[in-house]
Amino acid sequence: MRYHTRKAVKPGDLNPNETLFGGRLLEWIDEEAALYAVIQLENRKVVTKYMSEINFVSSARQGDIVEIGMEVVKFGHTSLVLKCEVRNKMTRATILTIDNIVMVNLNEEGRPAAHGKTKVEYVKDRLKKKG
Repeated sequence: MRYHTRKAVKPGDLNPNETLFGGRLLEWIDEEAALYAVIQLENRKVVTKYMSEINFVSSARQGDIVEIGMEVVKFGHTSLVLKCEVRNKMTRATILTIDNIVMVNLNEEGRPAAHGKTKVEYVKDRLKKKG
């Protein structure tokens, strides 16, 4: 699992229990999944189609730093399936897991489109090929 994004838990991110609001965390995850898919599929037009069971394992509090990890589960014909883990950066305690996030590649008309990808590619490797 690669952890790309870190977020500081601020007062505006808290629920009445003074822990990280689940909706805020899901917003961060959805954004991270979209960014990951855009980079992998090399297309800015991707949408979230599905998220499997969301397992809240522990809480985060104000001042905690959380990091969001994404990993490719599989490449579909028009989709990319990701796995997510969010953890506390300092303690490494798991905060949340999601086994399947399905992101769909779209064409100019907003319809699902084949992306032709079969494996994870890193931007640094793409740049080497072009250079």
